[in-house]
Amino acid sequence: SSITARQMETWAHGQEIFDILGETRAEHDRIRNIVHLGVSTFGWTFDNRQMSIPNHPPYVKLQSPSGSNWEWNEPSLISRVEGLAVDFASVVAQTRNVKDTSLKVTGDVAKKWMSIAQCFAGPPSDPPPVNTRFVVARK
Repeated sequence: SSITARQMETWAHGQEIFDILGETRAEHDRIRNIVHLGVSTFGWTFDNRQMSIPNHPPYVKLQSPSGSNWEWNEPSLISRVEGLAVDFASVVAQTRNVKDTSLKVTGDVAKKWMSIAQCFAGPPSDPPPVNTRFVVARK
């Protein structure tokens, strides 16, 4: 997990550079490690904020950069996160606000998680405000 955490940090801070340069990064399925870290830290997100950890983590179904589907947790129609793996990684690494992604988030637990998701160590950190993290248009 330490290596995956370093990969996540490098990827997340690298996104800041891509944003500033006005460039879009070509993503690869290697992002699965970051997505898995994000799913695995569901409980940490709540525990770190001294909140009760919900009993059932949401079902997560994401489309990889290559187009295949990745799934975690038990399928559920009432508590789920669906969309692009890159969007999910961006939310859990806090490089994007969930509202600035195309993720479809269903259910109270999933909505709460995605609003405060944090897959990195340290004190609670809030995601960036809506419309503040994006690729800057090149001049």
